[in-house]
Amino acid sequence: MSAQQNQPAPEEGEAKKGPSGKGMYHYIEDAWKNPDKSYVGDLLWERLIQWRKEENFIRVEKPTRLDRARKLGYKAKQGIVVVRGRVRRGGLRKHQIHKGRRAKRRGINKITMEKNLQRICEERTAKRYPNLEVLNSYWVGDDGKHVWYEVIMVDKHHPCIRNDPVYSWMAEPQHQGRVYRGLTSAGTRGRGLHNKGRGAERVRPSIKAHGRTGK
Repeated sequence: MSAQQNQPAPEEGEAKKGPSGKGMYHYIEDAWKNPDKSYVGDLLWERLIQWRKEENFIRVEKPTRLDRARKLGYKAKQGIVVVRGRVRRGGLRKHQIHKGRRAKRRGINKITMEKNLQRICEERTAKRYPNLEVLNSYWVGDDGKHVWYEVIMVDKHHPCIRNDPVYSWMAEPQHQGRVYRGLTSAGTRGRGLHNKGRGAERVRPSIKAHGRTGK
């Protein structure tokens, strides 16, 4: 007699429990949490060699991180495009100045970027594909010089998009150029809108409304 037959039958009124195993997307997500400790590290080593030789902002057939793409709105249907692009790494630290002004006015320390690299990559991708709107993006790799992101883009003029109740909102005029107004997931995170309550009093309605002191 098998172990499954030895299990007691559920009592009357008790719901049957489903399978407790993980799904495919769960395993993909776990592998990408620590790429260096999983099979993703070896794949990235090979992929980055190829990506460095490729043209920047190139269209890809399938997402590299299927679980992350699906969470951010990707579907394998007409009118949805995935573009992989790269931007240079690093901050805006200036070179040391040896004469001409006092230390306080050198403007070297505490000079930070107003936008994160992911937003910059999204905006440059939107300029490269002006007929598409940026939905979201996610990280796929980096090295000492560059960071690679995959950007999910939507053709708002495509009939499959305009007739889909999930994506038809992007065809409305108020969503035009949403990436330049910080309305993507990376944009709202960079503007501090992922935080609420104490410590986030100056991020709404906008950073500019409070003299850019919200972050």
